[in-house]
Amino acid sequence: MTRRDFSERDIHMALDGELPSDERAAYDAWIDANPEMKAKSARYTADRAALRAAFAGVLDEPVPMLFKQIVRGEGATKVAARHSRWWLAAAAATVLVAGGLGGYFAGIDGIGRDDGADDQLAEEAIAAHVIYAAEQRHAVEVPASDKDHLQTWLSNRVGLKLVAPDLVAEGFQLVGGRLLPAGQGKAAMLLYEDAKGQRISLFVTADSSAKSKGTYMADADGPEAVYWLDKGYACAVVGSLPREQLAAVAKRAYGQLLAGLAS
Repeated sequence: MTRRDFSERDIHMALDGELPSDERAAYDAWIDANPEMKAKSARYTADRAALRAAFAGVLDEPVPMLFKQIVRGEGATKVAARHSRWWLAAAAATVLVAGGLGGYFAGIDGIGRDDGADDQLAEEAIAAHVIYAAEQRHAVEVPASDKDHLQTWLSNRVGLKLVAPDLVAEGFQLVGGRLLPAGQGKAAMLLYEDAKGQRISLFVTADSSAKSKGTYMADADGPEAVYWLDKGYACAVVGSLPREQLAAVAKRAYGQLLAGLAS
């Protein structure tokens, strides 16, 4: 074959096993004759090994729903647009990589995962919580002191009859709420705080078709979401409480939302 000039691109091809076999001998000779390129090859090999070691514990985890949707043919542009708010929020909260690699579903005090449950709701709810729960002066748009207006405003915007659950029995007072984008629609976020200043949030949007429930955590050190999709509601309670306590709060909130729907 005709000998060709090799470049740094060929180093990557060789490391990825994509260099044509009939060029391997000439490539090895080129590497040995170029100390600078040989040093780069060694560095890239070490970087690759370090990355594999860093993510060894999550390489076998299920593929995130976002990428499954793209593979199924939903279209990268459509999926990216639907998830744009989450990607932006997750980047701001530095949870993008962890969210993609570390999410999981598990049963919690009778709330278990149903087949086909989508993690989009939980991802958006956690991203919103991470950003706004940390805010002191601008965490909400409408304060709890104007609760009636808050409920009416969010109900009209989201398209659901929405009540702000009373979680005083669980130790949490309503701080207020705000309107957020969610997929192709809108979501309401209600923020609560206990006597120690610890906050939880309730994220609610409309979903007329799906029915599932479960828990989701984007980061082992971050907040967890207990979510459910039923009766037209898509809801998630997010916080850093112990699992049993978060599940109890979620059940309390869910019951009051359904009661408000029936009233």
